[in-house]
Amino acid sequence: MREQFSEDKENLDELIALYEQLRRGGGGGYLEEDSFERIILYFQDKEELPQALEAARFAVDRHPYSAMLKIKLADVLIQLRKFREADKVLEEASVLDTRDINLYILQLEICLALGKPKQALALRDEALSLFEGEERLELLFEMADVFDDYEEYEHVFECIRDVLRTEPTNEEALYKICFWTDFTGHNEESIQLHTEIINEHPYCELAWFNLGAAYQGLKLYEEAIDAYQYAIVIEEKFDYAYRNMGDALIRLRRFREALEALERVTELTKPEDVIFEAMGYCYERLKQPAQARSQYRKAVHLRPDDSLLHYKIAVTYQAEGQWEKAIQQVENALKRFPRHPDYNKLAGACHARLRQWQQAIDHLALVVRLRPKTAAGWEALIKCLFDAGEYQEAYKQSVRALGFTGGKTLFMYYQAAACFALSEQTEGLTLLELAITTSPNLLKRFMEVYPEALQHRSLVDLIAKYKRRRS
Repeated sequence: MREQFSEDKENLDELIALYEQLRRGGGGGYLEEDSFERIILYFQDKEELPQALEAARFAVDRHPYSAMLKIKLADVLIQLRKFREADKVLEEASVLDTRDINLYILQLEICLALGKPKQALALRDEALSLFEGEERLELLFEMADVFDDYEEYEHVFECIRDVLRTEPTNEEALYKICFWTDFTGHNEESIQLHTEIINEHPYCELAWFNLGAAYQGLKLYEEAIDAYQYAIVIEEKFDYAYRNMGDALIRLRRFREALEALERVTELTKPEDVIFEAMGYCYERLKQPAQARSQYRKAVHLRPDDSLLHYKIAVTYQAEGQWEKAIQQVENALKRFPRHPDYNKLAGACHARLRQWQQAIDHLALVVRLRPKTAAGWEALIKCLFDAGEYQEAYKQSVRALGFTGGKTLFMYYQAAACFALSEQTEGLTLLELAITTSPNLLKRFMEVYPEALQHRSLVDLIAKYKRRRS
């Protein structure tokens, strides 16, 4: 191989030297069409487009009846965005040869570059009518790439679909159609296409996989799982089928089965952070925080700078009541995103459990500054203030929460509770009666933050009066 490469390079060097000699007017040499093509490609590969253009023009002058060289000249002109000149050159080439696929590919690119989509589609249809078999498949693949370059994604899907209509088991097309189905959302059409393929070729595992992916795109997870299972029966080491099946099972909340599928993925392929993360999520939903943490740690090993994984590990420690370890992990997340609301909320909750009130309040106060219209942050802060005995501040923050959240009754209850804690019973009773009238089902939240309320006779009488009215 090395000897062949060396010979090719020496030969190319000789061709370029001869070309330079001819370009400067030196005689005694001749270059064939194929040799000129290699020289032009050499300059294109080096991104020396002016030199490539000069070589292409020189080549066409020497071989004026070469359609191939005219097409190469047009290719360079297109790279230099000289589209109209390239179009004229291609017209000349078409007179000489109508069977070169590159002629139609470049014409298609010119139409799209000049903003002529209708003309591009007409050209596509005309070109496809001229070719059959392998040539037609090659043309479809090439056209798909051009449509992709110009972000005409619907037509990319159509080209790949047409490849499969011509050759249903074309592996390259089967791989590509899965991506483009998901990208363009043509799931129904993909289901129909792959059902037809499977009817004709029932042991095509890629067709079964693509059928499953299309069902999954429509959120028909049961049907998707059935299709993936057929793919796995045909090819038992089909790791992507296990991967997608795991995702579908998670969507159906069948976490134990999802774990089995994802475990199979880890057996078949090299370790991947997303798989470990998904397994961690399954264990978390199964209320097995230690196992979840183990999977998240594997993911962290592969993706150490991901703050979300550290946060998820912290959540598993929180579930076990290991507050200090939870704080250590969430602090790792906060190092990268110190103003992340969820990270600060978790840190505040853990510090509160350790009765580290100031740290807890600082984190939760930041949460409400970052998300002032979200009730959950205000609730966490106010409850923390009650636990810390900061009743005056709890009253103040309850008033602010009412304003920011559009007057949610919950914060009227908290304001009333703060009043009782501050011995402001008259205001507390007024607020509580209004809150009970508005949202009686939230009374238990009032009792949670201020259980001492039952020691106040006036408050007990108010609650009893309300209960009599409801009975």
